[in-house]
Amino acid sequence: MRDRPLRVWLVQQGVWAMSLESMPLASGYLKATALRDERIAAAMEIEIRNFDGGATLFGMANELFATGAPDVLAFSVLGWNYQEFAALTETFKQINPDGWAVFGGNHVSQQAGRVFRMHPSVDVVVNGEGEFTFRDLLLARLDQESVRSLHGIDGISFQDEAGEVVTTKDRPRIENLDEIPSPFLTGAIPLTDKEGRFPYDVALLETNRGCPYKCSFCYWGGYVGQQVRAFSRERLRREIELFAQHKVHTLVLCDANFGMMPLDLEFVEDVIATREKYGYPRSIEASWAKNKSATFYKIVKVMKDAGLHSSFTLALQTLDDDTLDLMARRNMKVNDWESLAEWLGKEGLDCYAELIWGAPGETVETFMKGYDRLATHVSRVAVYPMLILPNTTYHTDRERFGLVTVRGNTDDFEYLLSHDTMSPRDNQYMHRFIFVSRLIAENPVFRYLWGPMRTLGGITQSDLIRSLMDFFENDPQPSTEPFRAGMVNSFTDADVLAPVMTRLYGSDEAKDMLRRWWHESVMPLVPGNARSIVDTVFEFDLLTLPAYTIPGHGPSTRYANETLPEVQIDGDGYYVWRDIWNGFDVPAFTLALLREEPYGQLLTETVSSVYYKVGADRFLPSTNHEEIIYYMGRLETQLVRPRRGQPAGRAQQGGKP
Repeated sequence: MRDRPLRVWLVQQGVWAMSLESMPLASGYLKATALRDERIAAAMEIEIRNFDGGATLFGMANELFATGAPDVLAFSVLGWNYQEFAALTETFKQINPDGWAVFGGNHVSQQAGRVFRMHPSVDVVVNGEGEFTFRDLLLARLDQESVRSLHGIDGISFQDEAGEVVTTKDRPRIENLDEIPSPFLTGAIPLTDKEGRFPYDVALLETNRGCPYKCSFCYWGGYVGQQVRAFSRERLRREIELFAQHKVHTLVLCDANFGMMPLDLEFVEDVIATREKYGYPRSIEASWAKNKSATFYKIVKVMKDAGLHSSFTLALQTLDDDTLDLMARRNMKVNDWESLAEWLGKEGLDCYAELIWGAPGETVETFMKGYDRLATHVSRVAVYPMLILPNTTYHTDRERFGLVTVRGNTDDFEYLLSHDTMSPRDNQYMHRFIFVSRLIAENPVFRYLWGPMRTLGGITQSDLIRSLMDFFENDPQPSTEPFRAGMVNSFTDADVLAPVMTRLYGSDEAKDMLRRWWHESVMPLVPGNARSIVDTVFEFDLLTLPAYTIPGHGPSTRYANETLPEVQIDGDGYYVWRDIWNGFDVPAFTLALLREEPYGQLLTETVSSVYYKVGADRFLPSTNHEEIIYYMGRLETQLVRPRRGQPAGRAQQGGKP
């Protein structure tokens, strides 16, 4: 007879350093599923230990083990936390040698040989979906089975008494996802903090699992299976309503291809109906379906009509045909993207695109050609360096591509140094390009400038970025040094962007540096008849950066800051800077330019107030551009959202602006 319940701790860590928590969805599924078993619920205490992306290994160890260690310590492992979590298992075994250390997640799935070889303190690796596998592990622990004799549990790897790696047969995929209890409806994931507030940056939610593709750089299709399985509409509706009651602004969907099935349209309709009742949620962010079907267009139209926001994603990765062949992505209708991007832009809908630099087959020339072709339609281009992940084609067939890689200092990703079509020098140059592109185009410092510069100034997006690269490289002023250092170090340090970006967003000195680049390096290249227009757009972009002050700096007197008066608009807090803009309506002008409509009548100068959503400090250090976009300053005309059965008009306000 045990004198106390067995203790089980589920450990998760987000990727970003933020003031708010990242929702521990994976741990929530495990906890909810385990506690549905009556034996486990009666004999075990299960806790989620959720850490910020900025947490140090020493800090996590102190917090975890200050009062001892659990009986089972389970980790949701990803590339960015693999090394730290492995180190925590060593400390765990020092305190509780008989405890079980369990690793799960797609970074370690089917990788037990390497995991056990590197980290013998890990006892079990879970392969594939883990909810019911983890439940069975806990039942085996209750039955006092040896961690060396778990042959009867499907979907795991462990080491037997002789030290040999044993991998049991694969567990079938979960066909009925509703068999997994909801971590929200069961309370496995708490939705309030001590002050009664929603503690997370966004609400994470799965509506389905599976991916019909098997791209060379990705393990999504191979990991959870190519057949797409969905949660029931009724369950999802109940979860949406629960989030709405907690005033959750943004739902982030953890699906591989949202928008490809009729069920996705039903989900969006339920979100809209829930928002009409509660006022929330306000936006949906998703990995949108690669092939945009009629269902996708219906979803976009429904969202637009209801004023439900999203950053519609074009996950293209590359536009080079040879590279697409090696990626195994030619089966996707990526050639349809241009008409889609043009349609989204002319509808005035926010859209961004994703590219990967460094894929085998790609060169600097082919990448830049594709980048500017894409930027013609979508200015928010998120460029990420290629990482080699476990269980992918690039990982298992690396010799075919001539890959030369190195492991990260603090993570377990393989970073590319070179391959058959990319030299080390080219790679270094492109990492600098990525740094500047992410800084001013992805996050974005400039939102409206790109189109006028291309159309009226004859300067492409990549040319403008490379101009700023040259400025960072050669400008002698001290204010440029942090940006030069960040750009130079970006090849060897993936964390250099956040401090530089917050400096640019939150200090007058950095904005003055940007203005100096603009007038010294760019304006002389612009035709005379366009200079006044593009200069106005440039100033509007700077003025409408989020209301944010770097900690330790005094509030700006020339840019938005947290001392501005606050008003309530449609249930959200906004800082308002009254009558600050004395120029033409830049958003209306750039939309007319994109639509190739007459715009002369839109260049009349007017005095306008600008509104800045409260809370930018929660997201800026994270470099999460999908959330940062909500905190950009807006004219009052941009705050309008229509309600069902009501024409577009002035937004309902809880305070007088």
